[in-house]
Amino acid sequence: MDVDRVTGRPRFRREAERLLELVGSQDGPVPYDELVSSRTAPPDPALAGTPEPVRVRADLLLPLPGRAVRVRLYRDAPATPRPLLLWLHGGGFVGGSLDDVDVACAGLARRSGLTVLSLDYRLAPEHPFPAALHDTDDALAWLAEHGEAFGGDGRVVAGGQSSGANLVAAACLLARDRGRPLVARQVLCYPWLDLAADPVDGRDEWYRSRYLAGQAVTPLAAPLTAPDLSGLPPALVLGAGLDPLVDDARRYARRLEEAGVAVSYLEYGDTPHAFLNFPGVLSAAWTAMRDIADDLGAFLAFR
Repeated sequence: MDVDRVTGRPRFRREAERLLELVGSQDGPVPYDELVSSRTAPPDPALAGTPEPVRVRADLLLPLPGRAVRVRLYRDAPATPRPLLLWLHGGGFVGGSLDDVDVACAGLARRSGLTVLSLDYRLAPEHPFPAALHDTDDALAWLAEHGEAFGGDGRVVAGGQSSGANLVAAACLLARDRGRPLVARQVLCYPWLDLAADPVDGRDEWYRSRYLAGQAVTPLAAPLTAPDLSGLPPALVLGAGLDPLVDDARRYARRLEEAGVAVSYLEYGDTPHAFLNFPGVLSAAWTAMRDIADDLGAFLAFR
């Protein structure tokens, strides 16, 4: 692992180059049958790594209005009241699964002492916008009211990766605009926040078209287009240096700061998009887990 001489932050180019060689090109559309099968296929442990043991790891159902949505709960600390962290996987709104972030969620639970709940939100094209956002918003509202069922102490944090970070940011906008309780902190990892911009590659356009299903882009689909970011929860934003979407992370962090929202920004040099999905080969993933845990521990004054 190299260190940037200016920032002092670690750089991960050699590991990233190895990963990109292993996974190959990710451009172009995904056949529907391949998409469906990818949602249930277990990740390759050589790339994803193996989850660390935690005291409690269980799949449960959240009773949301008119439906039940699965969450995977991780707790490694004693069963005393503690903050809850709702986590949302990435996958371009059409793919991804709880298994993809199994290692990251277990790692966050072990390092932070928080109880982590990974949300199995609905996916497009079967459930286009705003279904996934409604799942996120309703889950946060349920946890704010009933979090003690999972050992919560009344504080809820929300975090996500890529499209999952989009959903967290949009849910924070929605809660602010509706006057609902805000999460204590939002954690946005390499977020995809500007669906109104020209796509960086063909696959991004394919994801976007399936998610929006012909609907107009609004700030709830593309939080970077929101005219006003004031009054939102404080944020930790993570960017990846090799990510074509890194400008979304940088711009959103800058706009939050300009709007008077407390924000911390961390960038992982020479690191690709979705790096938290690959702790088997990318030490950046483990570094980010520790950075997130340290940030939340300091912010919540909890360990």
